[in-house]
Order: sequence, then structure tokens, then C-alpha cells
Amino acid sequence: MANFFKVKIKEKTFNQQLTVSVEKLDINGVGVGRWQNKPIFIAGALPNEVVEAKVIEQKSKYARAKLISIAKQSKNRVEPQCQHFGVCGGCDLQMLAIDEQLIFKQIKVGDLFSRFFSVQGITKKFVDKDLPWQAPIKSSPWHYRRKARIGVQFDKKSHATIGFRQKSTNQLAAIKSCPVLVEPLNVIFPLLKKLVAQLTVQSAIGHIEVIQADIIETNPAEQRQSDNHVVLVIRQLKVMNEADIKLWQSYARQYCWHVIIDDGNKQLPLTGIKEGSSLVLSYELADKSKIYFASSDFIQINHQVNNAMISQALAWLNLLPSDNVLDLFCGLGNFSLALAKHAELVVGVEGVQVMVDKASHNARVNGIDNCQFYQADLNSNWLLESWAKDQVFDKVLLDPARAGAEQAVSQIAELKIPSVLYVSCDPATLARDSAILVSQGYTLDKISLMDMFSQTKHVETMVLFTQ
Repeated sequence: MANFFKVKIKEKTFNQQLTVSVEKLDINGVGVGRWQNKPIFIAGALPNEVVEAKVIEQKSKYARAKLISIAKQSKNRVEPQCQHFGVCGGCDLQMLAIDEQLIFKQIKVGDLFSRFFSVQGITKKFVDKDLPWQAPIKSSPWHYRRKARIGVQFDKKSHATIGFRQKSTNQLAAIKSCPVLVEPLNVIFPLLKKLVAQLTVQSAIGHIEVIQADIIETNPAEQRQSDNHVVLVIRQLKVMNEADIKLWQSYARQYCWHVIIDDGNKQLPLTGIKEGSSLVLSYELADKSKIYFASSDFIQINHQVNNAMISQALAWLNLLPSDNVLDLFCGLGNFSLALAKHAELVVGVEGVQVMVDKASHNARVNGIDNCQFYQADLNSNWLLESWAKDQVFDKVLLDPARAGAEQAVSQIAELKIPSVLYVSCDPATLARDSAILVSQGYTLDKISLMDMFSQTKHVETMVLFTQ
């Protein structure tokens, strides 16, 4: 009987329309107010707004509601520039002025630092105002993304949806244009929809990767380079037939695309090159070095922020010609090549041998001979590896994935490397790893945001630690 009564209460409040005063944003950029003595989360609402919202989920400790209207609007609210904002799951913060987005992200980092430093028992209270914040690295808030994966889904009538995943679902939002993609990637969606509708075997497409890159065409007789080309990688679930190959070739010629068909076993370039040639993708750094990569490789998607990030890393590390530098999670050598031009030696370490080989190749073709690259699992004990025990390092740079570098920072502390520059794409793991370094005697010297993903909740951060 008691359980029946509780269910009736939930049914009564579900879909109830409320007036809520929004107090803050949570770490995902969702507005937070109070209702029935618990937090209520309202996506799209901003601090200092009074909104009308409808309850869509109620738990014992929180509730969620859908924004219906805004009775009192924040002075920091702006008109979203994307027609798909609110449906597409790619952007979270287009309704918030760009300067306020950075403030939100800085507060988010500060809150996480305070939480993790408290767990470590560090007495200094690290909150936002206590961190030694430097000016953020910024780029244009629009048309900055040079690589994206576009989804393709078919309904029962074989009609295709071309776009990005909707919020909190695996279903795609049909996208007509995307203002965070670089031009001309931002308007490619209607062309892809028209093309896919003409394919003879439609369900064979998994997704379409779009990339803006410099292209090098290589064959035994010659090598040619062209800049800022549109590259499409078509992920096929089975081998593409001749009719569909010709269709992709036709569109590629018309719109100056380079199309690569990837069937899971091999990649076949279809257009834009001579028979017998292959395509090599690359991007240029501020110092004119070239980073060569494959379409499946991770690259920093914001070219302007990437260059500024490398420049700031060099400035903060204040490299000397005699310095030996350890570059952990070095990837393709994005940082390594620039570091090597200012130091005696750079040792780059990466977990995957293929990436080690590519980093070595990038150093070699750029004429850099003071880089050494090694493969190692940086989430295990690597202190006994020859590159770690046989060399004294003056400085270390690490740029891990979202999982962070918990094992690596503990070992860095054992090596007593004087300067540690941590480049992070996840503020929670950064805060955790920073607490470890500070507890081992390092001082958090500088910190700055890097707005790699403007209009979104994602935060990239650079932190310098010194002993």
C-alpha cells in the first residue's frame, strides 16, 4: 500500500510545470535551480534566469526538467548561431556569450581542483580564485573544427539521416550545416544526403569522416603537394560496388573532394590523384614543420589553438639549448618537433608502436635529428625502461588522453624532473593528477584554459608545475 501511494505522488508531479530560479551551471553546462529541497537540472537555462520548465524525471535526490520559456533572461544570453542547437548533441553552450563560456570553464576547473586536493589532504584550498590563472588561449569561436565524423542512419524506407548524434540518444539529428566546422566542411551535409540517396547499396555505409588537410600525392615518378583540401573517408561495412564507386568519383570531381574508401581491411583512394599514387595527409605548424598523419590518427582539431598551445608550452618551459626533455604521450610528434628545435634532446614516448614509427618519420622528414621515440605502456611501471633510467631529464611535457596520467605522474615525481608541463583534455583527471604532483612536492606555477572546443562544455587546460 505504501509503495502504491509513492507511485501516485510521482505520477502527480511528472510533467508538472514549474517556475524555477536558476542559480548556476553544473559541470556539463546545465542550469541548476532548487525544487522540493533538491536540485533540479534544466538544460538551456542560465544563471540568474527565471524559467518555466516541465518536470521530465524525478529521483529521490534530484529532478530534471525541460525548458519551456524564460520569464527573466540573463544579460549573458545570446542567440545561438546554429539552427540545430538544442537538438544536435555537439554543442552545449551556444546560448552563452563566449567570454562567459570561458568563465564557466574556469570555475569548473577550479571546483574540480578543490575537490581532488581535498581528497589528497592538501591543506591549501585550491579554488578558482586561488589558482594562478594566466590568459586563456582562444581562437575564432566559429569555423574552427577541421575534422569530424558524420553519422549515416537509414529508416525502414531506406531514407537516410545525415548528421550528428542527438543529445542523450544514439539517434542522429539531420544536419544541414554546422557553424563550428571549417569551411567548406560546414555545408557538406546536403551534398552527402543527395549522394547517399543515389547509392545502389545504401546500408553498407557506417559513417563518413570529413577532414581538412594538406595533401601530398606520391608515386614513383613525382610528388605533388596541395593545401587545405577536403578529404572524405567513407567507412564501408562491405566492399563497395563499381556503380557506387563511380558515383563517389563523380561527386568528388565536381566538388574537389579527395575520397578514400575504407572497408575495414584497406583504404582505397578514389579520386584526385593519378593511378598508382597514394595520398598522404598533413598539417603545418607555426614554425613550418609538417606533421604527416593518416585519416584514422588523432590530431588536434583546432589548428589555431594547436599552434598557440605549442607556442605557450615553449614559453612556459623556457627551454635551454642544453635541456633534455621527456615528451610523454607524444602521439605524432605534435609537441616533440617544436621542443627539439630549442633543446639538446627530446625523448618522445607513446603507447602504440605505429604512432612511434609515424613520430620518427615526422622528425626525419623535417630534418630533426635530436628526437628519439620509444614505445611503452605509460600506465604501467616504466622507470626501468632504458630511455627512463639512462637519461637525466630537465623538463617533461605530457599530453595524455581523457583517462589522464595517474601512473605517469607518480613516476615523474620519482625522477624528480624539475619542470612538468601537463596538457589536459579532461579537467577531472587533470585535477586528480595535479593533486598527486603537489602532494609529492611540486608547486602549481601556472594554469590556463585552451578553448579548443568553443561552444561546448569540453575543457582543455595547460598547467606548469615546478620544484
